[in-house]
Amino acid sequence: MTPSLLTTPPAGAARRARIAIAGVFLVNGAAIGSWVPHIPDVQSALDLSTGVLGLALLAVAAGSLVGLPAAGALVGRVGSRIVVRVAALAVFAILPLPLLAPSLSAFVVALVLFGIANGALDVAMNVQALTVEDRLGRPIMSSCHGSFSAGGLIGAGGAGLAIWLGLGPVQHLLWVAVILLLVTLPALVALLPTTAPGNRQPVFAAPRGRLLTLGLLALCALLAEGSMGDWSAVYLRQTLKTDAGFAALGYAAFSLAMTFGRLTGDRIVKRHGAVAVLAVGAAAAAGLLGSALLLASPWAALLGFAGVGVGIANAIPILFAAAGRLPGIPAGIGLAAVSTAGYCGFLAGPPLIGMVGELLGLSAGLGLVVAGMAVIALGAAGLRRDARSGEAALSDRAAS
Repeated sequence: MTPSLLTTPPAGAARRARIAIAGVFLVNGAAIGSWVPHIPDVQSALDLSTGVLGLALLAVAAGSLVGLPAAGALVGRVGSRIVVRVAALAVFAILPLPLLAPSLSAFVVALVLFGIANGALDVAMNVQALTVEDRLGRPIMSSCHGSFSAGGLIGAGGAGLAIWLGLGPVQHLLWVAVILLLVTLPALVALLPTTAPGNRQPVFAAPRGRLLTLGLLALCALLAEGSMGDWSAVYLRQTLKTDAGFAALGYAAFSLAMTFGRLTGDRIVKRHGAVAVLAVGAAAAAGLLGSALLLASPWAALLGFAGVGVGIANAIPILFAAAGRLPGIPAGIGLAAVSTAGYCGFLAGPPLIGMVGELLGLSAGLGLVVAGMAVIALGAAGLRRDARSGEAALSDRAAS
C-alpha cells in the first residue's frame, strides 16, 4: 500500500505535486543524459582501455543495487518526500565527481556513490508519484517516466552543445549540477508529505507470489530496453550492412517511440486499463520485432525497434505502480524489489544477447527480446485472470 498522507492536501497542492514530481523525473533523466556523453573524456583522462572502462562502469550498477533496497526501507520509515529530497541533492552533488577523479579507484568510488544516490532517487520518486496518483485519482506514472526520457534527451543535447561550444567536461557538469539544483528546489518543496506506516517495517520483500511475477515481467521489460541501447545500431551496421548514419537511427527510433508512448500512456491506461495496455503492447512489440528479424530489412528493423519502444513504453510504469500497491507490502519495499529485478535484466540482457549472437548470430540474440515480450504478454494475461478472480496484481481502477 502507498504511504498515507499526513493530512489530506487540497486539490491545488496535489496538482502542484503532480508538476513537481514530473519535474524530479525530468531532472533525474537530464543528470544522467548530461554525464553519459562525457564517458570518453574520462577514458582519455585516465588512459583506460575499453575493457577496464566497461568493468569500471559496472560500479554504477553495484551502487544502484545498494541504493534501491536501502531506499525502499527508508521510504517505509520516513516517507518518500524526505528520501526524494536527500537523494536528489546527493545526485546533483555527486554528478561532477567522476570527471574529477584523479585515478581509476577514485573513479570507481565516485560511480558507486552515484549509483547509490540514483537508485535511492529512483525508488523514492516512484513512490511519491504513486502517492500523487492516488490523491488525484488518475494515472500519472507513464507521463512521469516520459518526463525522465525527455530529460535524458535534454541532458544529452545539452552535453552535445557544451562540447560544440568548447566548454570543458568538468565545467559543463558543474554548471549542470547548479542549474538542476536551482530548477529542482521549488519542486522538492511542493512534494506531498507522507507518513511511514510504522517503525517496524521489513527492509526486504522476498520475491514470491505476485511480487515475483511483477519482478519477472520488469526484468523482461528492462532486458529489452537495455538491449535496444546496446545492440540496435550494431545489428543495423554489422548484420544488415547499413552505413553508420542509418545505424544510428535504430536507437533513435526506439527512444522517440518510447518517449511518445510514455507521454501519452496515462490517457491510454485510463481508457483501456493497465492489464490490457501491458498485454497488447508487449504482444505488438513481439510481433513487430519478430517480423523485422525474419525480414532482415533495414527499414523493417527500424519499425521493429520503434515497435518495441511503443510496446514497452508503459510496462515499467504499470509494473512499478502495481508493486507499490501490493496488499501487505509497503510501497517502497515492493517497488525496490521489482525495480531491483528489472535492473538485473537491464544489466544481464545485453551481454546475454551478445553471447547468443556470438554463437547463433545477432538476429537470434535479439530473438531473446521477442521472447521477453512474449513472456510479458502471457504474464499480463495471467494477471488479468487474477483480476477476474478478485486477486488483481495490477490496479485497473483508473479505467473505470
